[in-house]
Amino acid sequence: MSATDQPDLFGEPEPPSRESTSASQPAAVPSSHQPLAARMRPRRLSEVVGQEHILRAGSLLPRLVAQNRFGSLLFYGPPGCGKTSIAEAIAHETRSRFVRINAVMSNVAELREILAAARRRPEAATILFIDELHRFNKSQQDLLLPDVEEGTVRLIGATTHNPGFYVNPPLLSRSHLFRLEPLAPAAIAGVLAAALADVERGLGAHGVTADAKLLADLAMLCDGDLRRALNALEVIVHGLPERAPITTADLEVFARERRIRYDADEDEHYDTISAFIKSCRGGDPDAAMYWLAKMLAGGEDPRFIARRLVILASEDVGLADPHALPLAVAAHHACDFIGLPEAELTLAHATLYIATAPKSNSATLALGAAHAALKSAPVQTIPSALRSKSGQANKRMGQGRDYDYSHNFEENVSGQDYLESPLALYTPKNSGAESAIADRLARWRALKTRVKG
Repeated sequence: MSATDQPDLFGEPEPPSRESTSASQPAAVPSSHQPLAARMRPRRLSEVVGQEHILRAGSLLPRLVAQNRFGSLLFYGPPGCGKTSIAEAIAHETRSRFVRINAVMSNVAELREILAAARRRPEAATILFIDELHRFNKSQQDLLLPDVEEGTVRLIGATTHNPGFYVNPPLLSRSHLFRLEPLAPAAIAGVLAAALADVERGLGAHGVTADAKLLADLAMLCDGDLRRALNALEVIVHGLPERAPITTADLEVFARERRIRYDADEDEHYDTISAFIKSCRGGDPDAAMYWLAKMLAGGEDPRFIARRLVILASEDVGLADPHALPLAVAAHHACDFIGLPEAELTLAHATLYIATAPKSNSATLALGAAHAALKSAPVQTIPSALRSKSGQANKRMGQGRDYDYSHNFEENVSGQDYLESPLALYTPKNSGAESAIADRLARWRALKTRVKG
């Protein structure tokens, strides 16, 4: 079988009637000059790797596309997970006019021109694909609403940012939202192998080879980003003689230059700190250290991590280990005057202490119960015995006169009520040092009953 007779693993060429350029795009470049990731892009939904949770047979999205009954779509996920590929595959399968713009480079004037052109051609189904939709401001997003509402265009938006924060609610409510996940290493390795073998669109003409283990290792280094993996493979292949094998040494060059995906103050930032907090809370020091290392490698502010440790010390460790809070505060202080890289050791110290400490959220629960009590009933009057007796007027009114000084009683427990209507807000946990508090409170209750009796 000749090269031209080989089956196309990524689909047949797109029909010539499809339009895929807009005013914001440069003229089409020859296919051989396109990046490998663009040349290897799938052309049918069935050829998209990964994302089985939204693309498996019978799922909502494939059914909508098969019937050509979809409206506006929002694809939300990390870089290189297939957002653009899915959009182009949808346009190909529905034989729609495909207009692509990037929100970073576009503007209101261009957007008005595209929408006006779509209105002039109502017979042509137009898909408007907006990459990095979160970069459009509110007025730009609002400009889309009438045409999305009327069906003049079918919007497909792609974003790496949480749409709940970055997409206007009216636009969000008119769209089907699909969250995409990073690709599994096995799926990426399969595409890399196909790209090495594909003579027409891939790197097959170079004759470069690589064993499955090496491609799997390269896929592992790319953090679920297929575009990044294909770009890396293309660079490696172009740096080798024809028909040479890719070796571990070639891969090590890429590994040394690898950067961990971590976006400051965006989804990766919030998701990673969430994983860190939950690992500490769940008593898993290994996971906590892994997420800590990821944040530090990604350039996270160490003071941000230290602040979260201070919160954890009260919210999740609490009275089960009262030493956790001063240790976390000390770690925060140390980060300020030591700085990186040495402050990493302080953060590791505090992280391990909190992750392995006994846990109690009794302070969190008691505070919540107190807030609920304030909201659910009138605010209680402060008993006269507890009021300040400072000043002549307070003394004449008898404030504080009936106060029982606790230190005059056994175990410093007078038995006096400190609320007009007693409440039970704090329940100690049987964890760590708080077990002793539970025993002490039970003993005090018995003493109060005896004193009152």
